[in-house]
Amino acid sequence: MATTLLQSDLPGLNLVHRGKVRDVFDLGDGHLLMVATDRLSAFDVVLPDPIPGKGEMLCQISNFWFAQTAHIIANHLTGIDVASVLPPGVDPALYARRAVVTRKLKPVPVECIARGYIIGSGWKDYQRSGAISGIALPAGLRQAEQLPEPIFTPSTKAAVGDHDENISFAQAVDLVGRERAEQVRDATLALYAFARDFAAQRGILLADTKFEFGTDDDGRLYVMDEVLTPDSSRYWPADQYEVGTSPPSYDKQFVRDYLETLDWDKTPPGPRLPQDVIDRTRAKYAEALDKLAGISVD
Repeated sequence: MATTLLQSDLPGLNLVHRGKVRDVFDLGDGHLLMVATDRLSAFDVVLPDPIPGKGEMLCQISNFWFAQTAHIIANHLTGIDVASVLPPGVDPALYARRAVVTRKLKPVPVECIARGYIIGSGWKDYQRSGAISGIALPAGLRQAEQLPEPIFTPSTKAAVGDHDENISFAQAVDLVGRERAEQVRDATLALYAFARDFAAQRGILLADTKFEFGTDDDGRLYVMDEVLTPDSSRYWPADQYEVGTSPPSYDKQFVRDYLETLDWDKTPPGPRLPQDVIDRTRAKYAEALDKLAGISVD
């Protein structure tokens, strides 16, 4: 049975970060415990209602992709059993499928985005300037159209409650240096190309995705946090894709659509969600996990 967890409570462990979805604990030995909760954010606001089992599904999708892409770049997973690091008295079943023990890495301070189709903030930038992150694109592209080739469009890493901002590659170089910027760009595009082709074989289009990277004490680069989940990626059912529209996606679109009907200014606190919206959102995450990784949830 799926578990539900809005906020992790692990007495004795050092909580170092509580993000929109993940709680991160420092285990003190060069490792972190990363817990994917069932919190849901929309428009950068964490909503009061959890999506039951969502954290488990996100963690399993990430773990699946980490395994599939290990030949492209190393990742932050250690393989250490989660139950072995939990405090006494904590039910390991609650964390077994939603937590991982990872290397403690120094984050590269850039969100690394690959875009294969023009949609979302990229579409808005293109309409305004004919470019995304300083990359000039052909005239006449339509919403959701496939780009001639995938592009790397970095952004700033915003604090919880703030919005990421698209930046140019030159600005990314200023932030992290040319060698590191080229390294994360090449890894981002390689990961995207692999996942795009993999997903296409399962009837899913990967429109865009976001990665985070970190380095160890020796400067080696790892992909970390989450990879290729419906929270960090825009997946479209291939049979419902149509250029000139905003195709339906395997994510929290039901939630965003519902919130757009409310008289809410998109600042905290977020509104409560109807059960129907919660159920439909959970079903979309479950469908993505099943179609991509072949893992079904109850």
